[in-house]
Order: sequence, then C-alpha cells, then structure tokens
Amino acid sequence: MAGIPKDPVMLMSFLNTKLRDRYSSLEELCQDLEADQAELEKKLETIDYRYDPGKNQFV
Repeated sequence: MAGIPKDPVMLMSFLNTKLRDRYSSLEELCQDLEADQAELEKKLETIDYRYDPGKNQFV
C-alpha cells in the first residue's frame, strides 16, 4: 500500500478523492492499488467513517 496515507483523516480524504475522480467502487480502487479493503475500512471506522456504496464515498 505504498503511497496511501497512514493518518485516518488524510486517508479518508485520499480515498474519497480517488473514488470521486477515478474509481466506481471501493473494491475496484483496492484491486488497482493492491490495498486491503478490510484494513482501510477498519482504519476509517476509528474516525467514524464508513463506506457508502450508493454514494461511492466514505461518510
């Protein structure tokens, strides 16, 4: 997961930008970036953000 921010707030911003601009789903983003989806979701849950597939963003 090189290049992916470790700080949860920065991670949320990074992922939402990528989801908005380039990817149609979190699954697609994780496959392309070779990231562990469960790990990303768990990290963002620590700041009360969860992935909303309908909005395709963390809210």
